[in-house]
Amino acid sequence: MKESEFQSGLIKDIKSRFPGCIVLKNDPNYIQGIPDLLILQEDRWAALEVKKSRSSKKRPNQEYYVGRMNEMSYASFIYPENKEEVLNEMELAFQRNTRRCSCRARRKSTFVA
Repeated sequence: MKESEFQSGLIKDIKSRFPGCIVLKNDPNYIQGIPDLLILQEDRWAALEVKKSRSSKKRPNQEYYVGRMNEMSYASFIYPENKEEVLNEMELAFQRNTRRCSCRARRKSTFVA
């Protein structure tokens, strides 16, 4: 299976598993190594670097950005062999209540009519 075929099916699975989420495909030419997908779910997010198999080579900076983004929220490499495990971890990350205070609650409205 090609990586693009796996990614296409993965996006459908993510949208089915996380109703209402937004899945964005990142531009690989903008910042080298940024994960392929950004998934927004309510006030949570996850980033996924899609690979066609466990043995696929990683490009420069991919491990750095996946690691850094995982420290911020959730990020992982995903391929057919670990798909269910990663989606389960992502579900747990979306359920965790890690925010101390909602930004909306702290922010004062500055809109002036």
